[in-house]
Amino acid sequence: MLVFYLLRRIGVLCTMLFGLLCITFVIANVAPGDPAALAAGPNANPSMIETIRQEYGLDKPLPEQFVTYVSDILRGNLGRSISTSEPVAQQVATALPNSVELVLFAMAFAVVVGISLGVLSAVCRDTVIDHAVRLFSVSGIALPMFWFGLLLQLVFAVGLGWLPVSGRLGLVTTPPEPITHLLIVDALLRGQWSTAWEAFTYLLMPAFVLSFPTLASICRLTRAEMIETLSSDYVLGARAQGLGNYSIRIRHALRNAMLPVLAVIGLYYGWTLGGTALVETVFDWPGLGLLAVNSALMSDFKPVMAVTLIIGFNVMLANFIVDIAYAVLDPRLRRA
Repeated sequence: MLVFYLLRRIGVLCTMLFGLLCITFVIANVAPGDPAALAAGPNANPSMIETIRQEYGLDKPLPEQFVTYVSDILRGNLGRSISTSEPVAQQVATALPNSVELVLFAMAFAVVVGISLGVLSAVCRDTVIDHAVRLFSVSGIALPMFWFGLLLQLVFAVGLGWLPVSGRLGLVTTPPEPITHLLIVDALLRGQWSTAWEAFTYLLMPAFVLSFPTLASICRLTRAEMIETLSSDYVLGARAQGLGNYSIRIRHALRNAMLPVLAVIGLYYGWTLGGTALVETVFDWPGLGLLAVNSALMSDFKPVMAVTLIIGFNVMLANFIVDIAYAVLDPRLRRA
């Protein structure tokens, strides 16, 4: 039964991926601006622009361009950037590890702190601690990320001087030889402790800003699910049997309250990766978001399409993993 459910979900995933390919191609071709004219420069004549248009295949009919686009994607060819003439795959390979490192740290912080605060708020319901946690979670959802990022820069970088303003690493610092292409991990593996610490200080503010909305949502949901679970019959029965508070709250209540939280974590992973554009722009973080923003400003849509596909695929993959985890934990969903 689980195998048939898995095959259905894979079919849905493939259909959604094809739809994403269609959407990105249409948006890139209806957007204003002439990429060929941009690449040729302001002093180019019409013949030069036409030559560049032919070189990049922009003179072909849209159906033919779409077939070429899909076949190139299936071969791992993301095209060439019109503004830099570099392969888009190379640009993505350089930017992707930086975004992955930022998102993984932000998600780890959001999950650990969000669940912990949610449990604490539920256990201390209607106390000062509960009200403080709820105020904190509401602020996390309401604060715009770009404004929050600028505020942190003014306080901790400009005002106090505790953290660097922006960037990934200092200009005079030599990055470690890549192993995993994750800067902090590579620095630790190479034994460059000072470089790892410096990279961590650059990571701290953007990761916190990126994690804040996710942390707040996880905290609110964990609190609500824990309150509902703690009032259920089996928890009352466990109390009647004399089980300790730790066993009741963590081993029984939290374990059952984690199902909806698991779904939110999967959804917010994709949302966090998609939300890197604002954070990376504010902190000048050389990741996928900054690559997409800079390319869009130059009407260079090949990198934008590649970044959109990568983020869209990650969102779909996260939802797919959550669906499979739900089916394993709850067999009733396999018949859905």
